[in-house]
Amino acid sequence: MKPAQDPVDAIADAWHRERPPTPVSSIGIVTRLWQLAKLFGDDRRHLLAEAGVDSATLDLLSALRRSGPPYTLSTRELAERSLVTAGAISQRVARAERENLVTRRPAPGRRRTVLVELTGAGHELVERTVDQVLARETELLSSLDAGQQEALTDMLRELLHDVQRRLGGRGISHVGHD
Repeated sequence: MKPAQDPVDAIADAWHRERPPTPVSSIGIVTRLWQLAKLFGDDRRHLLAEAGVDSATLDLLSALRRSGPPYTLSTRELAERSLVTAGAISQRVARAERENLVTRRPAPGRRRTVLVELTGAGHELVERTVDQVLARETELLSSLDAGQQEALTDMLRELLHDVQRRLGGRGISHVGHD
């Protein structure tokens, strides 16, 4: 019995059959990248919902945690490290502050600079959650051995940098975020 054709290959084959001069080689890559992004994003959202945190809040807390003691960054630094706008960081910080996960205060001697610091509750939440997320994603990648994962990482890094350059250095938001 012949195995069923992969649906993505079937799309490319159909376009090639119907419009032979149309370039279809990107379909096998881009469609699968979109599908993987959707699957990984949906799985992460489900895991985070069970943990009681949303991805934007975890992203904020993670940026603070990765900064090292005293786990404090300016809102500008947070925006740069989180790859989101200043407005998005402001909303994230306000929400996390309401949940007692961070505190904010003016920077000494710099009235317009706001410092955001991880609280004990925020530290505990990120410590517990980041291990769950990364363990799950490691599990999802386990069909690739270490060498394959490293090669894929290198290829994706190169592709990402080139696509960003070709698109004029546009910023990137997280999948599922505006």
